[in-house]
Amino acid sequence: MRKSLGMAALLGGALLGAWMAPARADPVKFRIGWIAMPASRAGYLLEKPDLLHHLNQSYTLEPMHFSSTPAQLQALASGELDIAQLGYSTLGAAVENAHMDDVRLIADELEDGKPGWSTTRFTVLKDSPIKTIDDLKGKVVATNGIGTGLDIALRWVLFQHHLQAKTDYTDVEINFPNMKSALGEHKVDLISAVLPFMYDPELVKIGRTLFEQGAETGPSELLMWAARAPYIAAHRAALVDLMEDVLRMQRWYFDPANHAEAQQIAAKITKQPIDSLNWVFTKGDFYRSPNGNPDLKTVADDLKMEKTLGFLKSDIDVSKYADLSIVDEASTRLGKMKEE
Repeated sequence: MRKSLGMAALLGGALLGAWMAPARADPVKFRIGWIAMPASRAGYLLEKPDLLHHLNQSYTLEPMHFSSTPAQLQALASGELDIAQLGYSTLGAAVENAHMDDVRLIADELEDGKPGWSTTRFTVLKDSPIKTIDDLKGKVVATNGIGTGLDIALRWVLFQHHLQAKTDYTDVEINFPNMKSALGEHKVDLISAVLPFMYDPELVKIGRTLFEQGAETGPSELLMWAARAPYIAAHRAALVDLMEDVLRMQRWYFDPANHAEAQQIAAKITKQPIDSLNWVFTKGDFYRSPNGNPDLKTVADDLKMEKTLGFLKSDIDVSKYADLSIVDEASTRLGKMKEE
């Protein structure tokens, strides 16, 4: 009898302990936007799952493709996207136009025009009569979306040459993969050639760089990761795990010892010949902070440029719309790296 009572007590204790133990939370599903590969990390995160130590434990991934940052902002606002890639221009639109006071920059994606690294090439045909920026008067220019970072940068450069959109030139939207054909077929006079398209052998054959963004505007935070404050508060631990894995993966790709394999992966995801991708994950690529921190001063300078062009009515305090504690904790886990 005592034995059966003892067994019952043990069983009861085990059941009580199981009932009192916290239930293991299901992994958080992160829907992350991306635009172009290999520029957008989210588009190829799953190519090296062995580097994602927390995948399927604290989080899972659903990369989602968009044509532009404004499209991602709309999806973030409607709740259809959890982590968006925003440019400085779409940050301004989020704050002032969409009144998303809870939007937060959480990580760097890439910086255009960092000295010593790649920058966008605004390209015309080789036989085009356009020789200078002033020659764009009366012409048709293409970016991937009105109000994107590239669009603002192009408008700024033309503004410096006293050229106004609609009055002095026509600005049209074309997806990056279609720009080469639009230029070759004389549908537009100038395109925004970003990575990897600027190195396309066919574009190099027919095109000529009229000017480079970095030389005209200086560095700009072309893409940053953003989420909304309530979402961050609800899933912060998983977000730190995600950023730790993202930074680990990024450091692996930019390690020269891994360049051959990284180049093979880039060829697979872009469907480009491998010998045309020597530049990828080198200084021929866009700059990415090894610690994941966007340059908030550069963002502030970019927003001032946007305001001058009339896209913003007020000055925006960038620090109010940034939460860098996630990347700071993630990079501390991995060990801080020296910034270039």
